[in-house]
Amino acid sequence: MRNLLFPLICFITLSVSAQKRTVALDYFFNNEYKKNTNGELERFHYIWEDTSINGYSIWASIFAQRNIATSKILTAPTSKALQDADIFLIADPDNSKEVAIPNFMTKEYAETIAQWVKKGGVLVMLTNDSANTDLHHFNLLANQFGIHFTDKVRNSVIKDITVGKITVPEQHDVFKKAKTLYLKGISTIEVSKSAKMVLEDNGDIIMATAKYGKGTVFAIGDPWIYNEYIVNDRLNASFQNGTAAIELTEWLIAQIPVKK
Repeated sequence: MRNLLFPLICFITLSVSAQKRTVALDYFFNNEYKKNTNGELERFHYIWEDTSINGYSIWASIFAQRNIATSKILTAPTSKALQDADIFLIADPDNSKEVAIPNFMTKEYAETIAQWVKKGGVLVMLTNDSANTDLHHFNLLANQFGIHFTDKVRNSVIKDITVGKITVPEQHDVFKKAKTLYLKGISTIEVSKSAKMVLEDNGDIIMATAKYGKGTVFAIGDPWIYNEYIVNDRLNASFQNGTAAIELTEWLIAQIPVKK
């Protein structure tokens, strides 16, 4: 009996391992560096390993707690680079103010990513206000799905943090518990084709989604759930970004098609 069970146990173990899902974060369109205390250049701003207020280290831990592996895509988004990703996050694509020679979105890159989504990929686009990111080229990708980031800036918080308040309706597809969000300096969104509004405020679309083939797209005009706005003493207890980060993560995972 022992000999009969051993192959079965091995098969189950291998199957579970093979089915582990991965969220890949772009390090190509977002490719910023700064000097550290030793005067050496180091990468920062919306990356997994950055534990400062500018990083996504908390978001990485939220994925890890749900058995989702995190990875980086350092190169251009080729089919090979994307082949192992179930979720692909692109945050704050660089403009010429941030990087001397930015890696701009191109028609070819956009078509490659769109084909990956069509096959079942989950794409997350988190931009920024037009002064702090490249929307012009990046819309080559967003427009593939009927989503367009505009130059209109919302929630320009200077001192009064209540300017950043966004209220979620009682019935919502993504945010069931988080009803008061904080978003600062965001670009609004326009939708067409099959894209649809997910969250709006005073007539402005703040978040949007689209179904594209077997895949799903989620868009917001802000890097949003980086460390600063999940755990930050400046934000009062009424803001629920931490809860929203968990709910968005679980919603994204739920969009991954079941692999047969």
